[in-house]
Amino acid sequence: MQAVVKKARGPGNVELQEIEEPACTENSVKIEVSYSGICGTDLHIMHDTFASYPPVVLGHEFSGVIVETGSAVKRLRAGMRVTVLPSTAVTCGSCPYCREGKYMFCESRRGMGYGVHGSFTRYVVVREDMVYPIPDHVSLEAAAMSEPLACAVNALEELTPIRAGDRVLVSGPGPIGLLCLALLVGRGIKVTVAGTTDDAERLRLARELGADRVVDVLREDLQQVVQETTGGRGMDVVIECAGAAASIAGCLKAAKKLGKYIQVGIVGKPVSIDYDTILYKQLEMYGSVGHSLSTWDRVARILEQNTIPLERIVTHKFPLSQWKEAFDLCERKLGGKVLLYADE
Repeated sequence: MQAVVKKARGPGNVELQEIEEPACTENSVKIEVSYSGICGTDLHIMHDTFASYPPVVLGHEFSGVIVETGSAVKRLRAGMRVTVLPSTAVTCGSCPYCREGKYMFCESRRGMGYGVHGSFTRYVVVREDMVYPIPDHVSLEAAAMSEPLACAVNALEELTPIRAGDRVLVSGPGPIGLLCLALLVGRGIKVTVAGTTDDAERLRLARELGADRVVDVLREDLQQVVQETTGGRGMDVVIECAGAAASIAGCLKAAKKLGKYIQVGIVGKPVSIDYDTILYKQLEMYGSVGHSLSTWDRVARILEQNTIPLERIVTHKFPLSQWKEAFDLCERKLGGKVLLYADE
């Protein structure tokens, strides 16, 4: 079967290759991948700014249909439509973080798509506990958004207190930023979304999803907009989703005194910031990495309630054979979430 593979360390070294189809074991489930989303992490792995263990199949945001279950599997059956928690492919299971469901911090952890084979292929085999059935009313395209939705839920619902009446800035209108926007709009919170001229299509999508204001920071003064929007106070909460030095600086400046700063975007390299801003504004700083077991329980409830317009964030779908075109579209920020699927 075909797979998009990171062949070796170093920039590039990604190819579409033939690999062996995985076999289902006693405690595992074999899934035919329906859709798999391209994540910023996949781009970082391609550019070698995120650690990986090649040769490895990329991809970790996916949905699919179970085609086979191991003899010891009791909860699941063939034909079920599912999504998968990809980050627990390898964990120790016994450290304090694992016992608390905070698996992201396990020293032994390796997730799908960088540490073990991922979902940019036709079939994957995973443990039963990694699999989450999806409701009948949720499409497979929407279900492929479960993992990035979990990242947004972790940042906004699990870690940080954001209250009705808060003014919020989301900087970086990529898929995670758009998911953060959708979650906040669903709670009736007014959100300003900032991006660059390259983000024009994503800023348009942010407007459609209910952003109170969108700002092209190359054509407008973000800080002036913030002052006008907040009556000169600054934003109650800023959420950095771009992983870019200029965005980080803009967020720090836009936050009000005693405000909250949430770092969601991966930068992938050292950046310089005016660190005293944190001190003089007495900011509450949060870093949000991935998700936890409680996050996925919440995501399952969100999918059941069907309150977030996940399909509207999906803008493109490509076969695996066109992965380069799909990656390039993501690099150029020309859409929302881009999905891959196996060629016929």
